[in-house]
Amino acid sequence: MDEEKKIERLKKIIDESSYTVILSGSGMMAECGYMGMKTPEKAYEIENTYGVSPEDIFTSVYYNNRPAEFFKFYRNEVLQGDMDTSDTFRVAARMEKNGKLRCIITGNIYGYPQKAGCKNVIDLHGNIHENICPHCGRKYPLEYIRASRKVPLCEDCSRVIRPRVALFGEMMDSQLMTRATWEIENADTLILLGTTMDSEVFSKYIKYFEGKNLVIIHKEHHHSDSRADLVIWDEPRNVFTKLGY
Repeated sequence: MDEEKKIERLKKIIDESSYTVILSGSGMMAECGYMGMKTPEKAYEIENTYGVSPEDIFTSVYYNNRPAEFFKFYRNEVLQGDMDTSDTFRVAARMEKNGKLRCIITGNIYGYPQKAGCKNVIDLHGNIHENICPHCGRKYPLEYIRASRKVPLCEDCSRVIRPRVALFGEMMDSQLMTRATWEIENADTLILLGTTMDSEVFSKYIKYFEGKNLVIIHKEHHHSDSRADLVIWDEPRNVFTKLGY
């Protein structure tokens, strides 16, 4: 089946679906113009620049014990992913508005779906736009973190502000996990964008899907693709912009 026919089939699946959920993976960061820190090239660059791997510096240990080094890395590397959104999410926002999409579940921390206008989004790993003082609970915008010279401190109690993102090695938010599981259990169509069924983030959730159609849209072939009902090997934006929503 050629890609044009696959896109026609995808549109038919979405139009007939009563509950469609999207899983947005790391490939969507690349589509928005950002190379994730776990990619080999970026990880090598980080280790050369900071003398430690991303897995070591993007942790609660660094945040608690070496906050100046943590926030230097956080501002220079992590916040560079705060870029424009993708046409994929703009289409998804229109789908949501028209009742054709119930929820987007993402493992990314940059709020790309929200920037496009999506409302029902589950950020499994948090969001860089949410920052809070762990002592008094005062909230701070992303711009406050960016503008801080070294360590961003709470203006009320002088404690170190905490970005509300999951650092490597930390436990996931159980409430978010429960919400994500519920959405997938209730979906009759599950669309994976920029990720695979063997994803480190999503594989534990995909097993709860018992709906009619599991769709994968990503650039490269993967051995797990054979388990899906429909696979389109392309950038998601090249597919979604042809759906006509």
